[in-house]
Amino acid sequence: MNHLNEEELVGHYYGEGGNHAATEEHLEACAACAEAYSALRQDLAQVKRVELPARDGSYGEQVWQSIVHSLPAYAAPKRSWPGVGLWKGLVYGAVCALLVAGAFVAGRQWEHRKQPTTAGNTSSQTQQRVILVVLGDHLDRSERLLVELKHADAGSAEMVSPMRDEARSLLAANRVCRQDAAQIGDPALATALDHLNPLLAELANQPGALNSATITRLQEEMNADGLLFEVRVLRSRLPDRQAGSAARSNGGTI
Repeated sequence: MNHLNEEELVGHYYGEGGNHAATEEHLEACAACAEAYSALRQDLAQVKRVELPARDGSYGEQVWQSIVHSLPAYAAPKRSWPGVGLWKGLVYGAVCALLVAGAFVAGRQWEHRKQPTTAGNTSSQTQQRVILVVLGDHLDRSERLLVELKHADAGSAEMVSPMRDEARSLLAANRVCRQDAAQIGDPALATALDHLNPLLAELANQPGALNSATITRLQEEMNADGLLFEVRVLRSRLPDRQAGSAARSNGGTI
């Protein structure tokens, strides 16, 4: 048989806990638990209940008055004159606005002064770049023609006839390129184009067919003047044309 513990006995005494009828039956059947419960009842009977004193509505004020003198005194923060902070804020705002407005006006004036110069420089640079591209293309075509002439077979009509047509096209373009070379101030390029002009004229305007004697003579003149080498050197030093022209050129050995 399981005995009742002290907690269960106290609960039974105060009418709390579980099944009181089962606890009574156990106490009647178990002499040990009945003896323990009897001793507990005697002890609890001697304990006097403490009655809580009645509290009225002024109890909170009474408690406050009992502790208020032991609390540190509260010092209210000093308040500055409200106009001082407002005035500083207005001054700072006005200064910032003046700085922003000054920067904006200065930027607009600089833009107006810079725009005409920039536009003029851009137009001049664009025009010069176009001239360089045209000159580079003309030198590419001229180099290919000179290489074909160097290795030309006078007995092959399939080679000679297209070479004459290309010379006629280059002769017309050479006049314009000579003017462009003078415009960009490149005397070496203008001189090379002057050397190229007679050969193109004879190759394009030779009466009758281009026979073996004519081809041989033009080859000798070209080699004697070093014209192919001169054209190659000038083409290689033109800016922004080296990579593109090298990829398109069919150049041969000198």
